[in-house]
Amino acid sequence: MIENEHLSLSSAQFHHFKERAEKGLAQLSDEELYWRLNEASNSIAMIMKHISGNMHSHWKDFLSSDGEKAFRDRDMEFVITDQDTKKVLMNRWESGWTLLFDTLESLNEDDLQKVVALRKQPMSVLQAIQTEIAHISYHTGQILFLGKQMKDHDWTVLSIPKNGSEAFNRKVKMENEQKNTK
Repeated sequence: MIENEHLSLSSAQFHHFKERAEKGLAQLSDEELYWRLNEASNSIAMIMKHISGNMHSHWKDFLSSDGEKAFRDRDMEFVITDQDTKKVLMNRWESGWTLLFDTLESLNEDDLQKVVALRKQPMSVLQAIQTEIAHISYHTGQILFLGKQMKDHDWTVLSIPKNGSEAFNRKVKMENEQKNTK
């Protein structure tokens, strides 16, 4: 069914975002996680704190309670305190992703038509998943953009490098030809 395919593709997309963000995070020093361009900007640590807070709020008791939980203090997600060590951030990050993936795994095709709420606004489960894909994509893109700006030429590109499309396409073509000859 298309519903099961959607759940599978959504999960794969979330795994991709997490993997990309973590490959970017691995290139940064602890100090770089907290760097901000200016007072109006967010650090990578703030973005991680925000994504984690979002996932803990939205995916806990997903089908049975509003996605904006009373325990969430969204404004504090954009404030770094002494308690926001890299270890704490990474633990919260990981537990947020685990909650998201466990919830997605628990859903079935019939659940996609159910109605959930986010800030008291009703939406289908399908819409809630799509909203989260867009939200997390946006913020993981910010993490990678900031990392690339800080590292400049020391950044390891996580997609096709500039002027690398032709070589990438040749590689993919060769891999496909090898698969087809087996």
